[in-house]
Amino acid sequence: MLRERVLTALVLIGVLLGALFFLPATGWALFMGVAVYGAAWEWAGLAGCSAAHRAAFGAVLAGGGLAWAYATGLLGETARPEALTAVYLLAAAFWAIGVPLWLRLRPQRVAGALLLVIGALVLLSTYSALVQLREAHPLTLLLFLATVWVADIAAYFAGRRFGGRKLAPNISPGKTWAGVYGAFIATAVYAALWIALLPQFVPARIDTLPGGKLWMFVFVAALTAVAILGDLFESALKRRVGVKDSGHLLPGHGGVLDRVDALLPVLPLAALVVSL
Repeated sequence: MLRERVLTALVLIGVLLGALFFLPATGWALFMGVAVYGAAWEWAGLAGCSAAHRAAFGAVLAGGGLAWAYATGLLGETARPEALTAVYLLAAAFWAIGVPLWLRLRPQRVAGALLLVIGALVLLSTYSALVQLREAHPLTLLLFLATVWVADIAAYFAGRRFGGRKLAPNISPGKTWAGVYGAFIATAVYAALWIALLPQFVPARIDTLPGGKLWMFVFVAALTAVAILGDLFESALKRRVGVKDSGHLLPGHGGVLDRVDALLPVLPLAALVVSL
């Protein structure tokens, strides 16, 4: 199982890096549209939709995401940053307010239509961030992706090594507070390396604050916190319908959502700060 998981991860990283650094802007947008289709298909499944409705939801979001990228100037010449900012702020409000309430109340009866609306917001804002951050610079996007990967790996190994009190036993029994602490420590070290080795990729808005680049520690800590929320929220959606994985597309990893759940809140927040 671990061997299969590692091999799948290596293939995914290789494909992602190749696309990230070598595809033209439109090619990257189309490539991410395929990923959005897969994530939307799984999201609609968690909302209780039929196969036909899942396919339609995926097609609408993938096609709509590309149209949105052109309409807001991400791939065109007429930039409309206010539209992107509005979507990022709405997504940030959902993750900062809506998700903690959801995790606390754990509603079992939720209208499928509401879940689809939430999915549209979450996936469209993430798609926009993937395109915008890559347009800023491929390394900009890679650095934010790596923030989540560092947090995820550190949480996994710290949790296995130290165990202890469960973070949310009724939502995701495998997660522990030791894993959370491990994630925050590892990403703090990662932030220090980011500042020391690639200071030119510190967001300009952070660089202008009193204290300058030291605010990267706060920013990266905030990204780590919302990454954990993203992971827990997807776990809550799966537990609500009684499934272990969101899908079976990726051997050893489950579905697309299982791999990107922590990225869903992180990338729109990152794009919001980068664009300020």
